[in-house]
Amino acid sequence: MNQFKHKAMKELADQQVRFAPPARRQEQLVRAERLLAEIEPGKSYPYQFVCYRITDYRPTSYPDLVLPGEELRHDLYLFMAELSKSMPPVPIEEIDEPMLTLEQISEQLNVSTKTISRWRERGLVGRRIVCNGRRQLGFAKSTVERFLAANQERVERSSRFSQLTEAEKEEILRRARRMARVSGSTLTEISRRIARRLHRSPETIRYTIKNFDREHPEQALFPHLTGPLSAEDKQTIYASHRRGISVETLAKRFGRTRNSVYRVINEVRAQQLLSQPLEYIYHPSFDDPAMEADILAPMPHAEEYEQQARQMRVPKDAPPEMAALYQMPLLSKEQEQHLFRQMNFLKYRASLLRQALDPAKARAQDIKEIEELQEKAAAVKDLLIRANMRLVVSIAKRHASQADNLWELISDGNMSLLRAVEKFDFSRGYKFSTYASWAIMKNFARSIPEAKMRRDRYLTGNEEFFETAPDNRSNEQEIVQTQEQNKHRVNRLLEYLEPREREIIRLRAGLDSDSEMTLEEIGKRFGFTKERARQLSTRIMNKLRTIARERFQEWM
Repeated sequence: MNQFKHKAMKELADQQVRFAPPARRQEQLVRAERLLAEIEPGKSYPYQFVCYRITDYRPTSYPDLVLPGEELRHDLYLFMAELSKSMPPVPIEEIDEPMLTLEQISEQLNVSTKTISRWRERGLVGRRIVCNGRRQLGFAKSTVERFLAANQERVERSSRFSQLTEAEKEEILRRARRMARVSGSTLTEISRRIARRLHRSPETIRYTIKNFDREHPEQALFPHLTGPLSAEDKQTIYASHRRGISVETLAKRFGRTRNSVYRVINEVRAQQLLSQPLEYIYHPSFDDPAMEADILAPMPHAEEYEQQARQMRVPKDAPPEMAALYQMPLLSKEQEQHLFRQMNFLKYRASLLRQALDPAKARAQDIKEIEELQEKAAAVKDLLIRANMRLVVSIAKRHASQADNLWELISDGNMSLLRAVEKFDFSRGYKFSTYASWAIMKNFARSIPEAKMRRDRYLTGNEEFFETAPDNRSNEQEIVQTQEQNKHRVNRLLEYLEPREREIIRLRAGLDSDSEMTLEEIGKRFGFTKERARQLSTRIMNKLRTIARERFQEWM
């Protein structure tokens, strides 16, 4: 169910997700559900008819395409799933037809929520709703009824399989309690072992154990799994994964499944992405699907521009610091217009995807798509900046007589250029150099008098001494580089330890958080005394010193 069978249906879904307003997408979702109920597997349907039934628009593309009923049903399920994921949650009171929550379906059909999640992969389409002030997944009653009618045998089998007797539940809990006490294995490992012995699915075993822990917190078999991870734990998981620690190791350390760890990583990654500011200048052409290819095409006369760049030479009298300014030719007005429209269009597309991004349910491919759009926009912005940096130098030289330091003026002017690139409205038809020159000179008119006033106010009479004094300030880049090298060395060294030894050292040294754990806290975490924690810590440190002397003599 993950791939469209027909390119036309995939393109239709992409267009509606990107360009149709949420209210329009909601209407199309209802129309697609109605069409799905009419599709007969043995018949075929013209694509233009399908598109008209969903969007109320008959396209000219794919005039000869005919979709077999079974394949059309498959693609309609995916179409509705894509639309549903792209829309913000809707209050259940605003939906015209009856809706069922995930828990309600689970209770009515006597199946687990995991089973319903598997049904979603087979065509049960849900919507994001707000019920009782909480975001959750909802299903239209008509959609559920159609799915049950089409999958009656599967539903009955799942219902029978999910009915555990009280004796079976007691047996599962008894085995899990003994394994957790004796082996210290994770919930996932114990669920798999019990599932093999009792011929049940691991999901059923895990659900039974977690349900017991929620209802009996004082007798919980895995008390640290009964609640959600804290924000600090999520940040630790994300930071550890960025440093190269595997998902399997993190899952064992925090007592979670691999899927849970992946969800946490995506959630933190999405939160960081959404925290970054994203501004753009809107243009009506962004909402026209027919214009997309022209907007994303290479800029006019791109080959000639690249040829000019290869032929450029640095003037002999140019200072070495300005050599980079002569590596980029100037842009024509037509090229500027194209690049500014392209940059803002990429930001606009990224903004639309960010609006539909829910960190708690973020998918890696959605985050990657947003990041790629922003990276492409940044690359276009970088080209616009580098092509106009000579303008900054030219204006700074004209104001050099008013200031003591030309390089400070150039640096200040570059900041004005960066802001001008972000704020320039390409739709007004002006050349960017006109707008940027005005912005740079306006900034100089304010900054140069302010700088002169500060110098006059804090004049000491010993300026020559200060200018010739050695610069003993620390190099921030060297400090960061040294820290990164040290982190790499520590991680290499820890690879020679056993998993439990590595975990103790990380907790004791606070490598995964901002604070170190005491010996008593480590002992409680692993189930031994404070003195035993001290002995283990001392032994492990001696082991690390021996390894460092034998294998990494160049560090000593």
